[in-house]
This record gives sequence, structure tokens and C-alpha cells, in this order.
Amino acid sequence: MMTKTGAAVLGLTAALGISGATLADEVTDQIEAARKSYEAGELRTAVETLNFAVTKIQEQMTASLLKLLPEPLEGWKADAPEAQSGGMAAMITGTTLSRRYYRDDQGEVSLDLMADSPMMPMLTMALSMPLMMQSNQDMKAYSLKGYRGMIEHAADSEDYEITLMVGNRLVVQGKGSHLKDSKPIEDYLNALDLDAIQAALSK
Repeated sequence: MMTKTGAAVLGLTAALGISGATLADEVTDQIEAARKSYEAGELRTAVETLNFAVTKIQEQMTASLLKLLPEPLEGWKADAPEAQSGGMAAMITGTTLSRRYYRDDQGEVSLDLMADSPMMPMLTMALSMPLMMQSNQDMKAYSLKGYRGMIEHAADSEDYEITLMVGNRLVVQGKGSHLKDSKPIEDYLNALDLDAIQAALSK
């Protein structure tokens, strides 16, 4: 009977189509090394090598998603996009991809994409129970591109926050400060290719 380690080695090997004709890279080299360690009975080494390969695959997945965060719009600058909570593996508990945009007048917008976020059921409940939202005078129902959500803005404040539910896995949040209105946040939310993001999350 094949052990779980053996199944993992063979499964990853088959999934990536490793063969003599496959061009070697960091991931396939490590999977091949894990296979050899397993066949030699070096199970601990096989597991450690596989874990390294998995980490590298997760880094590639995260990098692909980060590229989907929009570039700064005209008149804006931006920090480099980043992934929080240790990369795609942390999606089990909720991973946040984020980027901060800013301009010379101190205006700021930040985008946060939260996959499999614990916020999702709470947001669903709030949207399905209008009385909960009505209890906060600064919060209103909101929709963008057909996606439901909420917008929060206190009177006489230059801070805005828009939260959207996208499908059943993704929460998109745009936060702004030192803004005259919510339009800059909406511009960045409109610049997101939400269909491409959902497709990337399903890979």
C-alpha cells in the first residue's frame, strides 16, 4: 500500500507533468529530488523537499494575483503590492493582497483583496438584515459592477470605506483618507478586473 508521502510525491509529479523532456526549474527539480528520496526510503527528506516545492508554488500563485492589483491612476503614485499572512497557503484562514496609492495632496486609497475571509459571513449577514446597517448612521448599502456591499462615511469626515462581496470567496475593500468624496476609491475598484481575480483564485 502506498503511503501518504508516496502519494503526494507521485501526485505532484503527475500534476506538473515531470518527464525527461521537461525543462528543469526550481519546483520540478525539488519534486524530482523528493521522488528519489522517497524511493530511497528517506521519508523525512522527501517531505521536507516537497514542502519546499509547495512553498515555491504558493509564491508563484501569490505573485500572479498581485499583478492583478491596478497600477496607479493618473496623478497618483503607489507602493509595491504585497501579500499578508504568509502567502496563498494562509487562504485557509484568509489572505489579504493589498496595495496603497497616494498623491501629493495627502489623499490616499488602499485596496485589500481578502480571499476566504472570515469577514464574508458577517458581511452576508449585514446585507441580509437591513436593520443592522440602519443602526449605524454612517453606513449605507452600496453596489458596484453588480456586486453588493456597503459604504461607510461619517459626516464632515474625509475618510471613506467601501466593502464589496465578490462571488462566495472574495471580499474587496477600498479605504480612502483625505478625500473630498468616494470617487477615487470607486475609480480604483473599477480598475480591478474582478473576473480575472476570481478566475485566478480558482486555479
